[in-house]
Amino acid sequence: MRLMMRLFAVTACIAAGAGCDEKLSSLTGPTPDLDTTFRSIQQNIFTATDSTGRAACTSCHTTAGGRVPPVGMDLGSSAAYSQLVNVPSRNKPGAIRVIPGDPENSYLVHKLEGRTSPESQKIVGDRMPRGTGPFLTEGQMRVIKRWIELGALDN
Repeated sequence: MRLMMRLFAVTACIAAGAGCDEKLSSLTGPTPDLDTTFRSIQQNIFTATDSTGRAACTSCHTTAGGRVPPVGMDLGSSAAYSQLVNVPSRNKPGAIRVIPGDPENSYLVHKLEGRTSPESQKIVGDRMPRGTGPFLTEGQMRVIKRWIELGALDN
């Protein structure tokens, strides 16, 4: 019941619009500076390990040291945005990594949540970050979804 009330409160904030973003940031726990901008998500999620021990996405998804990142996605570079927004998934035909305004159909969200159903949202391969976790918290995911809802701007 308590979880349902919290989910309702978060959903109400999302529906209320940008004025609630500050409250969403307070839910992010291990990334207290996280905001609903691409730069903040890149700095606090993609390129940083958080206090839960969740590895930075760039521990795999980077070209640093001459490596080739999985599915060609370098989340630490200035090209990260252009490799996410309106870009088809290399592993799941028909899936788009980030669809501005539509987090529920954005493959990035599916991969981060480890979706196994419905079939149209079922991921190929492992949940991200790869392994057994820790994974992103509910609050961190809310901020990423809110960024996508707001149009997935390069800000």
